[in-house]
Amino acid sequence: MDTVARLTILLFIISSLIHHISSSQTIRLPSEASISTSYCDSWRLAVETNNVGQWKQIPARCVESVAEYMIGEKYESDCEVVGKFSAEFVKGVTVGGDGRDAWVFDIDETLLSNVPYYQDVGFGSKIFNETSFNDWVNLADAPALPASLSFYRKLQELGFTIFLLTGRSEHQRNVTEANLLFAGYRNWERLILRGASDQGKSATSYKSEKRQELMSEGYRIHGSSGDQWSDLWGYAVSTRSFKLPNPMYFIG
Repeated sequence: MDTVARLTILLFIISSLIHHISSSQTIRLPSEASISTSYCDSWRLAVETNNVGQWKQIPARCVESVAEYMIGEKYESDCEVVGKFSAEFVKGVTVGGDGRDAWVFDIDETLLSNVPYYQDVGFGSKIFNETSFNDWVNLADAPALPASLSFYRKLQELGFTIFLLTGRSEHQRNVTEANLLFAGYRNWERLILRGASDQGKSATSYKSEKRQELMSEGYRIHGSSGDQWSDLWGYAVSTRSFKLPNPMYFIG
């Protein structure tokens, strides 16, 4: 058998194997009850690593676990770890002094904590209600995430230009600015909210477009911080992205 014939047979075998793998049955989890008593910890990890994919509410059996995590020391500790890794990263960034070295922050569950609101609505166990959430936003009463505020101030000390890129809408500008000031944030370069032309776009598309605009203006986006992968993925991404934990809701 000549070389060409052997290669042809080999390619046929490989093609058959690939077809078999790609057409195999989708792997599904067994029922929640049959996994283990630590299922909710594992589910939370799967959410953070985006293995769950798009989801609308937390499993009913995990409400108590998520509540305990969000109002306990573990959530605060996890956010502190993210802040420390972020701070270590910026030590290696040379700030040019021209005002073009930038960092982009999301707001909700990144700079501000909406845990007081989610305590009243089951920590994500119910389908998201935009009306009630907007009522909460209008109170301008969300506290700062301590680790994020600390890191925010460190970036300012180092000379970074800070942009706030949020999925909130333009009509919420005044209350959002008031809440940020109340929580201790100062002197950001620009607060970017969804305008009329941004409504209906996915978070990934919208935020990618806004980062691209910043890059087109000559800004070097060294880092981004957000609680959703859609805050960080897409195109025109930063040099390094840092995700904060959020097992309460998903935004695609």
